[in-house]
Amino acid sequence: MASLLKASSNVFRSEKLPFLSRSKTRQGVVPKKVTFRSVPVALSLSTSTGTVEHDPISNSPDIAIPIMVNGCTGKMGKSVIQAADSAGLHVVPVSFDAEKNSGQTVELCGKKILVHGPSDRERILASVFQEHPNLIVVDYTVPAAVNDNAELYGKVGVPFVMGTTGGDRDQLYKTVEESKVYAVISPQMGKQVVAFLAAMEIMAEQFPGAFSGYSLQVMESHQAGKLDTSGTAKAIISCFQKLGVSFDMDQIQMIRDPKQQVDMVGVPEEHLSGHAFHLYHLTSPDQTVSFEFQHNVCGRSIYAEGTVDAVLFLTKKVKLKADKRIYNMIDVLREGNMR
Repeated sequence: MASLLKASSNVFRSEKLPFLSRSKTRQGVVPKKVTFRSVPVALSLSTSTGTVEHDPISNSPDIAIPIMVNGCTGKMGKSVIQAADSAGLHVVPVSFDAEKNSGQTVELCGKKILVHGPSDRERILASVFQEHPNLIVVDYTVPAAVNDNAELYGKVGVPFVMGTTGGDRDQLYKTVEESKVYAVISPQMGKQVVAFLAAMEIMAEQFPGAFSGYSLQVMESHQAGKLDTSGTAKAIISCFQKLGVSFDMDQIQMIRDPKQQVDMVGVPEEHLSGHAFHLYHLTSPDQTVSFEFQHNVCGRSIYAEGTVDAVLFLTKKVKLKADKRIYNMIDVLREGNMR
């Protein structure tokens, strides 16, 4: 553990620099060049993801699981389809998306998936569910659609994996509870990142106030198309708050400008369209001790693989008629290897 998490005294040659904030701008002690590539004092998780490959499980009864990927015109939806196909799942040729994409056909992995807009969704989903009674819906749409989609899934009674962030999360859970449908809901589908978050939650629970008085700076960089603040960053910050750090969520530094992402953050240019870099910098009250926590992801397959595991997990819970209906990725992790 000592090799992973180390405290330093006067390690950083720091100066006062303004953060790139769209809301509250505050001064903080940070390295002169804030970079996600090299962290002198860090707990670091970094992964670059490429093509998703899984060994086929020919004898597994789960390989024929039918899934419907909503949001299949987006990059995350396409990544999930590739991962699901590689794992041997059956991707049904129907998907829901925005009205502007209605009528499109997405060709991927030898499949032609017809995209439907918001109109007549209930009838279409009910028909697909009747044809495929073991159906699991995967949602990677947009934040504004989260609650309406959850209501639709609950009304039809189809189990679903919600990977889309944003929306009214309290209402989302209320909708699922009232519908009694099975669901995995998680703003972070990457299992390794979830494991890191779980470790942070354990530390916060066992050592409350351990970082009292420390200041915190948070920067998160995602592709320009991500409209909302990182849900993972918010979850990590909540742990730091329990550890005694005072921090408002609107102080998170969201970086969406490609030039800043390359020059300041260190995102490889080939991953500007799909990455998730997070940096959390803690400084003691007298500025003699610093901690940094970092996790960087290039590509989307870490999330796609986690989504496939969530589908397999949820299928098992439905078959067992488990009493618990709402799960998250920590539940999936605790179940162990799903393949």
